Amino acid sequence: MTSTEELKKEIKEIQARNKRVEADKAWEMSWSRKLLILLLTYFVIVIFFLIAKLGNAFVNAIVPTIGFVFSTLSMPFFKNVWLKKHRQKKSL
Repeated sequence: MTSTEELKKEIKEIQARNKRVEADKAWEMSWSRKLLILLLTYFVIVIFFLIAKLGNAFVNAIVPTIGFVFSTLSMPFFKNVWLKKHRQKKSL
């Protein structure tokens, strides 16, 4: 049987893990992350367009960037739909 001290240690480890998980989740949902994704995607596409010598790289990079950002922003919605259906299947 485990001692009280071991149980306390395990509880502290679980609490520390929960704090890390909560921080990760907060980052995943933050507007800072979404803005960073938008900016990094835009600049990567601009660089590609410049290297490929495609015209108006700074303007033409807007469309694929917006498409990518919309796809990432819509993921939580589709995740919730999927989870709802998945839970319904399990309860049957």
